[in-house]
Amino acid sequence: MTPGHNDLWLLPLGGCGEIGINMNLYGHAGRWLMVDCGIGFDRESRTTRVFTASSDFITGRRDALEGLLVTHAHEDHVGAVAWHWPQLRCPVYCTRFTAEILQGKLVEAGLAGRVPVHIVDTGSTVDLGPFSVQWVELTHSTPEAQALLIETAAGRVFHTGDWKLDAAPIVGDGFDERALRRVGDEGVLAMVCDSTNATVEGRSTSEGELGQGLLEQVLAAPRRVVVACFGSNIARLVTLAKVAAQAGRYPGLLGRSLENYYRAARASGLWPLDTDMAQSAHLGFLPPEEVFAVATGSQGEAGAALYRLAQGTHRAMELEPDDTVIFSSRVIPGNEASLERLYHQLSSKGVRVVTDESTAAPIHASGHPARDELRDMYKWIRPKIAVPVHGEPQHLDAHAALAREIGVPMQLNGRNGDLFKLAPQPGIRRAAAEVGRIEVRR
Repeated sequence: MTPGHNDLWLLPLGGCGEIGINMNLYGHAGRWLMVDCGIGFDRESRTTRVFTASSDFITGRRDALEGLLVTHAHEDHVGAVAWHWPQLRCPVYCTRFTAEILQGKLVEAGLAGRVPVHIVDTGSTVDLGPFSVQWVELTHSTPEAQALLIETAAGRVFHTGDWKLDAAPIVGDGFDERALRRVGDEGVLAMVCDSTNATVEGRSTSEGELGQGLLEQVLAAPRRVVVACFGSNIARLVTLAKVAAQAGRYPGLLGRSLENYYRAARASGLWPLDTDMAQSAHLGFLPPEEVFAVATGSQGEAGAALYRLAQGTHRAMELEPDDTVIFSSRVIPGNEASLERLYHQLSSKGVRVVTDESTAAPIHASGHPARDELRDMYKWIRPKIAVPVHGEPQHLDAHAALAREIGVPMQLNGRNGDLFKLAPQPGIRRAAAEVGRIEVRR
């Protein structure tokens, strides 16, 4: 299966029909381009099992692979690069913050100095064989999230990656509506677009709106405060550090991923505050009313910091009655059972549990576009073809229906392994490539 000079293909190997494990291939003129290479977690098991998509299709064609482009630093987009690279053996392109995260993973995998990682600036263009790729900054729940404008002789594709339209993102420059309109003015064949919140009406909450709600919850807490959030959300960490200072508490990090992303933010110049985080070992010695811990485990993951706090097995500190745990996160579909178990364990210890659903003011903001944001992006980009990705079937179906409703001429709604033929004649060849999951030992 080789694309010709008139062909422009998309072949998702992961992340299309599911949330996580993103891995996409673009084919044109006999060559391939990979976009993202991520991991996902087993949601059915109480143990933490990590998976990635099988890359067999492209490893068998690696001589035709021009490179791997990583849109941003979330695990479901960058987490499997070190795992697959010995088979891919291609150059990797990403922004500085993503490169900081990736380099740590390469060191752990024994690949330090072996992988050609090229740091790309927002707005720059990289030519890779028959592909010319412009990097376009969007806002998301981790810094330097990039859309990719992929130009070929057969047409132009706007691959959004993960995004939202946040006018007050706390960290980074945000999105540029005029630049996005220019992309649309120059003509776009297809937009391959995030579908995670395609069932949600309205707009996603801005990161800049969370400070007051979080501060109210912390001021109401008589003893220790633990905030559970996604470790990659540097903007949320900045907000939490400010809230801790306003409440007269000392912020500290519990969990390796939080520490890694925090270090990457400082190393890449994205951390805007002069204050530092307290060492986790010091939290247990502070008076309870001065403790402000930010912890991993917002999805109830076994072995994460919050899980161990609930079990009473964390070496840094222990939770006691009248302590407060704030979930500055949302429940990822499939994690409901593990979170209910965690809520029960915490409550049985006399810990007050606060979730976004239980508060009047918002304490969490999604990193993905709700339906009005999708409408805006389609209005600006004006593609001839809508390709929903990054979502479970109900999200993809809702996204395709919205695109049809607002007048996008064609919608191609498929799943992993389907070959999306974008040019010359648009259509889908179902189950064109074998796909599967591989457990990643970590």
